[in-house]
Amino acid sequence: MRIFAAAAALSLLGALAACSTEEGMRAVDDSAAGDATPDASGEAPRPVPDGEVRTAGLVTVLDNGSGPQMCLGAVAESYPPQCGGPELVDFDFGDVGAEESGGTTWGQYALTGTFDGEAFTVTDAIPAALYDTMQEPAAGGLEPACDDAETTDPQNATPEDMDATLAAASALPGYATAWLSKGTISVAVTEDPEGAEAELRRTWGGLLCVTTVEKTDADLNTVNQELQAALGDQLLTSGSTRPDSLDAQVVFDDGSIQEWADATWGDGLVVVTSALEPAA
Repeated sequence: MRIFAAAAALSLLGALAACSTEEGMRAVDDSAAGDATPDASGEAPRPVPDGEVRTAGLVTVLDNGSGPQMCLGAVAESYPPQCGGPELVDFDFGDVGAEESGGTTWGQYALTGTFDGEAFTVTDAIPAALYDTMQEPAAGGLEPACDDAETTDPQNATPEDMDATLAAASALPGYATAWLSKGTISVAVTEDPEGAEAELRRTWGGLLCVTTVEKTDADLNTVNQELQAALGDQLLTSGSTRPDSLDAQVVFDDGSIQEWADATWGDGLVVVTSALEPAA
């Protein structure tokens, strides 16, 4: 059973993911099966920016003796940290914010420069201590599946009732996923939402939303595995943070990777974001 949780709710997020380090998100279950998605077809594009780009916020820069690297993906929270990424050219840690331990130097920076697909040539580096984090939008939590959820029996809404209801949800025909947000249990199924709600009301009298989606958890697992195989080292992370879709962050996308994903799996099933964005 995969349960999503909003930022202010219980930390029950169970996301599919592909990351470049040992501290990345939970790996996809290779045994998961799904027959509702096509195989990835056509070679994935590998776009290279033709002008200056910048990081989408702060990134870790690390040099363990082999030269500075820009860590665009996950960073292992050891001391010193561990991560990897494109080689940096013309980079200087400077006098603000860098740390050093065990032969490794690292720090957080907002970088601007040019990227040739392998190396990033730095034209500007702003250390975290001088970076205005207010310019970064705050991440929002997952909302309930509906805005008109009702309570039918307040006496039947205990933590034990919640556990029983989530267990019952996972056994529903066409079960896709469930999440908790703002005191509401939301359940997504691929079929018979009315029957699903009637079944869940046997154990839950609190706020409840039942919605329909096209893809099950197994379907998204299949897509995620195909995505990893097709994008290779372009893919930084991939995971499910909301029902019926996958989020994929790549090193750089000029729109062509998103177009390819839409053509391969259908519009909007995979939402691509780029770690590097045009500087102007």
